[in-house]
Amino acid sequence: MNQPPNVSLISPNSISGLDHLGKFLERIQLSSGAIPSNKNNTHDPWDHLEAVMGLTTLGYKTEAAKGFNWMISNQNVDGSWYNLYDDQKPIELNKQTNHSSYLAVAAWHFFLLNKDIDFLQNHWEPIKRGIIFSLSLQNDNGAIAWNVDDKGEVDDDYLLTGCSSITKSLECGIAICQVLGHKNQEKEWRIAHAKLIKAIESPKGIFDLKKDRSKFSMDSYYPILGGINAKKMASSLMRNIKTTFWIKGLGIKCVSDEPWVTVAETSECSIAFKKMGEDKIALELLHNAIAIVDSRSIPFMGWQYIENIYWPEETPSWTSGACILAADANYKLTSASDLFLIQQFKS
Repeated sequence: MNQPPNVSLISPNSISGLDHLGKFLERIQLSSGAIPSNKNNTHDPWDHLEAVMGLTTLGYKTEAAKGFNWMISNQNVDGSWYNLYDDQKPIELNKQTNHSSYLAVAAWHFFLLNKDIDFLQNHWEPIKRGIIFSLSLQNDNGAIAWNVDDKGEVDDDYLLTGCSSITKSLECGIAICQVLGHKNQEKEWRIAHAKLIKAIESPKGIFDLKKDRSKFSMDSYYPILGGINAKKMASSLMRNIKTTFWIKGLGIKCVSDEPWVTVAETSECSIAFKKMGEDKIALELLHNAIAIVDSRSIPFMGWQYIENIYWPEETPSWTSGACILAADANYKLTSASDLFLIQQFKS
């Protein structure tokens, strides 16, 4: 296994050392505010918001605001967003529940950095409607169906990673309720959050019933990022990461049976290890992630370590966003560095 050949110029221990990633995101952002993720100029709402959070972290407030405005302009009447867009044109008409709720995380992140209550108030309605769409598909057992297809039919599978993301969104939504004084909404969302946490902590027979997704590393670390309370489960998940997905010196595999480490998974897993108090591994993974870059030091999607190639040769915007968030979590660069490390609402 060879190391990636390009030499990274990213310095993750300072905002200035990450600024070229902010300039990259600023450069590719469209006039509508959309931030393309893919080579064909498309993006999904979750990836878009991850890139927005990268901009916010680095102080690109104007560009971040444009990204939030894109979300508001393209929200469906039912509170959802479509699955994939080409600028403002929806091209995949299914609606994922983890997409609709993630606005709460990005908005709370913006508030942590800027302490702008007017911003939260101005975004409250789309945040609320997005979360309500997700919760409209919550099962009695706490899990939330992952998708509504383009014909309006609910896909009644329940994805552990997707529900873990929604759990974090609910957590941030509750924190927003506390700041804005929406006590009735807070009460409702606390109940839904507790049910979802309980399901994630006892997942057998609830999640991934149609397809076994345990070979994806996200299923092992996203419950930790989502905020599970069971320490025994969290420790077990991290042991699985170490034995199944961690390629020492390179990073975290996306899929257990593929020789492919990915920058986003490595960055996100770095945050999970940081949350678990394993600071040394967290920092090592962050530096693994920022080593997989192009000649401009923009992160590629990943590194195929058998063929020794960057694969695919794309530099997704949300991957840079994930690197920025991981750098903040590890080095505490901003007032939002604890976003994924501690519970955001007051008990």
